[in-house]
Amino acid sequence: MEQKYCYTHPRPAVTVDCVVLSPEGGQMQVLLIERAMEPYKGQWAFPGGFMNIDESAEAAARRELREETGIAVGQMMQVGTYTRPDRDPRDRVISIAYVAYFDKRPEAVAADDAAKAQWFPVTQLPPLAFDHAEILRDVQELISPE
Repeated sequence: MEQKYCYTHPRPAVTVDCVVLSPEGGQMQVLLIERAMEPYKGQWAFPGGFMNIDESAEAAARRELREETGIAVGQMMQVGTYTRPDRDPRDRVISIAYVAYFDKRPEAVAADDAAKAQWFPVTQLPPLAFDHAEILRDVQELISPE
């Protein structure tokens, strides 16, 4: 029997974001996708998207990364939860961010709602959509606290 959800009070949507890092080439690289759809169409962001009602946040992060870049990830670590009410112009959206690390950069192939998938040195990033610059700062503090 399919479960139905009906609430008196509005509920936020939940998304996941995947920060994928690799030090290959002597400099830390991060994987970004160019968004193929609004909001922020044509801008760069972390792979990610909406969590399905029947999956965990980690499962959603793995699925979104695979759908948008073709990359299957092993170990991931949760970075944090991002709840600023205006972080997404579409709706009230809460995002759970994860980080994954690869010694050797896997090839990324854009698919689903990603127009491009590309590795960038973390010191030479294009402007990032949503609050992804904040998420990256949190990842950098997490992996190299000073």
